[in-house]
Amino acid sequence: MKNIILIVVLIFSFQNNLFASEASNQNQFNQWLLENGYHQYVNLEPNPICKEEPKYSNNWYYNKCDQFQGSNNLDIKIDNKALSGTNIAYHSNPNRDTLIYYLWKYSYRDRGSHLKEFKTTNSSYDFKFNLMEDKFLKKQMKTKGILSYLYYQDGEVLIDELSPKERLGEFLNNETKFYSMSMGKSVTSYLVGHAICEGYIDGVDARVNDWPVIKDSLYHDQKLINFLNMNTGDQKYIDEFEDGTSKLGAYEDRDIETTMRSHFRNKNTKKSKEKYNYNGFVTQLILNYMKFKIGEDYDKFYSKVFNDKIKIKNSIRYGYTSFQEKNGNGHPNIMATRFDYLRIAKAIMDDYQNDTCVGKYLKEIYKRRIPKGSKEKEEPLFNRTKSYGGQFHMDFPGLKDKIIFGMGGYGGNMILIDVENSRILVVNSLHYNNKKYKYNHKKLLHDRFKKGK
Repeated sequence: MKNIILIVVLIFSFQNNLFASEASNQNQFNQWLLENGYHQYVNLEPNPICKEEPKYSNNWYYNKCDQFQGSNNLDIKIDNKALSGTNIAYHSNPNRDTLIYYLWKYSYRDRGSHLKEFKTTNSSYDFKFNLMEDKFLKKQMKTKGILSYLYYQDGEVLIDELSPKERLGEFLNNETKFYSMSMGKSVTSYLVGHAICEGYIDGVDARVNDWPVIKDSLYHDQKLINFLNMNTGDQKYIDEFEDGTSKLGAYEDRDIETTMRSHFRNKNTKKSKEKYNYNGFVTQLILNYMKFKIGEDYDKFYSKVFNDKIKIKNSIRYGYTSFQEKNGNGHPNIMATRFDYLRIAKAIMDDYQNDTCVGKYLKEIYKRRIPKGSKEKEEPLFNRTKSYGGQFHMDFPGLKDKIIFGMGGYGGNMILIDVENSRILVVNSLHYNNKKYKYNHKKLLHDRFKKGK
C-alpha cells in the first residue's frame, strides 16, 4: 500500500513539473512572437498588480512583472502523451496553430543547456541554381508538415521550396536551423570516418576495449562496426520501437557514465544475438568514444571537418548533457540550416566519388551493411529501407540499382544521397504520420532518384 501511495505521489509531482515547464515554454513562445514582429498572434495582458506594486519591489518580482505579460491567441493543442509534449505525437493531426508552436520549440527555443554553438570561420561553399517548378510538391507543402525541400543534381540546385507563407513560411528563412537527433547519427558516422583517416581510431574493426566508461558492460570489447550498424546485441535492454521510449529511461539527458552505472555495470548484462536494433544510445556511445580517442584536439578536428571540408555557411549547434566531458556528455543531435544540411550531404557524396580516405570508409560501411529484418516494418514509410550500414539507411524500395545513403529523422526529415549519380534530396519536415500528415514519399523521395529531373 505504501508503495502504491509513493508511486501516485511521484506521478503527481512529475505531472506538476511538466505543467510548470510547459507554462514556462508558453511564456517564452509568447515573448518570441512579440519580439520577432508576429504581433497578430499576441494578446498583451499586463498583470494589474504590476501597475500597483513599486517597480523592482519584492512583490513586483514575485508576480513576475519583470517578465513578458501577455498571451497568444493561437489554438494550441499540447499532447502530453508525446514525450511530455516535447514532440508532436506520431498519431496526431495538429492544426496550424499547434504547428507554429512546435516549430518554435524545434527551431527557435533556447536550447543553451543542451546544445553548443559551433561558428563558421571560413568562406562557405556557394551553390549554383537552375530552378524548376514542381506543382505536385507545392500542393503537398500546403497541407503537410514539410518545411523545406531542396533537390540537387549534377552540380546545381534544381528545386528550392519553403513552406508557403500561409502555412508556416512566414516563420522560415535560409538562416532557420532545423533540429534533428536521428540525422545527427549519420553526421556522427561521417565524423568517425574522418577520425579513422586522421589516425585517432584504427578502423571499423577496431575493438572498443580501451574506454574505461563502458568497462564491465555488454558493449566492452565489441568491434566498432557493431556500433555503427546498431547490432551490438543490446535489444534485451533497449527497444525504442516497443513503446516509443527506451528501457533505459531518459538516457539522452545523462552522460554515458550515469547510464552505465544505472543499467549496465555490475548488472550482469549479457550480449544477445547480433541483429539490427535501432536506438540513440549506441550513437551516443560512438560519439563519446570518438571524443575520448581524439582528446583535447576535438574542437580543432570538428572545425577541420565542418569549416575546411564541408564549408558550412551558418553556425551549427550540436548536443551535450550537463555532465563532465570525461564521463561522456556528448549527444549526436544537430541543428543546421537547410543549405548546410545540403553542404554536409554534398561533402559525403564528393568523398565517395573521389575515393578519398573518408570515401573508402563510406564504401566500407556500405559493403558491411546489414538487413533490418523484422524491424523494417516498424519504421515509418518514408524511412522504411531494407538495410542499415554505418548509421545510414540503405537499400530503398524500388531503388535497388542505386547506391543511396539515407539520413532519416523524426517528423519526416529525410536526406537521400545518390553517391554515384550526383543526386541529393534534403527534406526538413515538422510532422509526419500515416494519416493527414503522410506526404507522398514515393513521388517526393523515390521518384527523384528513378527519373532525375
